[in-house]
Amino acid sequence: MKDLFEKITAEFETLKTEAELHIEKGNKSAGTRARKSTLDLEKLLKEFRKVSVEESKK
Repeated sequence: MKDLFEKITAEFETLKTEAELHIEKGNKSAGTRARKSTLDLEKLLKEFRKVSVEESKK
């Protein structure tokens, strides 16, 4: 679960960096990367929820 949390944190940092580039500098490709990052983050968060529920049942 710790590894999963580290992946989520890293992906969030990527999203933050790319979104800032897109918003502040108008970098269109950074916007594309930010949107991709949100999809990856969504998958990781769903996995975290699944693992968290399993852990709480133990």
